[in-house]
Amino acid sequence: MPSTPPAPHTSVSKPFPNPPNNQKVPQSPSPNAYLSPQSQLTLIPLPSTVASVFSSVASSYDTMNDLMSFGIHRLWKDAFVRSLNPGTPHPPGWKVLDIAGGTGDIAFRILDYATAIHNDQHTHVTISDINPSMLAEGQKRSLQTPYRTPSDAGGGGGGGGRLSFLEANAEDLQSVEDASIDLYTVAFGIRNFTDKEKTLREAHRVLKPGGVFACLEFSKVHNRAFDAIYKRWSFGAIPLIGQLVAGDRASYQYLVESIERFPSQEVFRDMIREAGFIVPKGKGWEDLTGGIAAIHKGVKPV
Repeated sequence: MPSTPPAPHTSVSKPFPNPPNNQKVPQSPSPNAYLSPQSQLTLIPLPSTVASVFSSVASSYDTMNDLMSFGIHRLWKDAFVRSLNPGTPHPPGWKVLDIAGGTGDIAFRILDYATAIHNDQHTHVTISDINPSMLAEGQKRSLQTPYRTPSDAGGGGGGGGRLSFLEANAEDLQSVEDASIDLYTVAFGIRNFTDKEKTLREAHRVLKPGGVFACLEFSKVHNRAFDAIYKRWSFGAIPLIGQLVAGDRASYQYLVESIERFPSQEVFRDMIREAGFIVPKGKGWEDLTGGIAAIHKGVKPV
């Protein structure tokens, strides 16, 4: 089984220096300051809304993430996978469940890493997503990898049994057996789940004792000046660019609002702990780029 992850390191990003006494620091607006009036009525994402949004952006998902993260999401995903070190000999051939992984970004990186770093040919990743449009995009992309062949396009395991796709709701993984998974990953997805606590409990159920829950998600920026700049970019520019680039302002507006609603690093860490996981020593998460994103982990007790 994957070993207990080491305590995460603090982000290499340095905060802005303190301004002179006579210079005002931009204040971070209140959480609802940038939310549309409709969004302020409910802070719980509706499944129909989420399904519509991700069906709309499936074909332009990389463009969306580039806009949301200034293109840095690719580096974050690489760092996320490196921190998991998949493919080590113990256990031989990890069983990985990648939730909300429709387009395959994390799954392909996991298999690439396991193969290149550990010469592992047996680790298997199941890509699970509730949205068939996202899964279809991932299946199409998988044909460009060595893990599936054109004959697998119908949905079989493929690639020597190293990659498969599962349409499922992360809050109710009925088709996944108890204590059957070594590593559960979710990247930039859990903030859109209606019942995050239930999702975490399901993750705990399907993981083997000693198995690892790992989450990469947009989070809260710590520096007030940086936070003010980032929010103005997110809420001012991203929906407009979404309209210009993808012809879809509403979906991009929802996506930036979903980041604002997501719990802080401290609150989400405590949610993971309350679901029954052991969180790493120290603060319990790793900030990336000043807190724009964060890596959270939890280990199911043995």
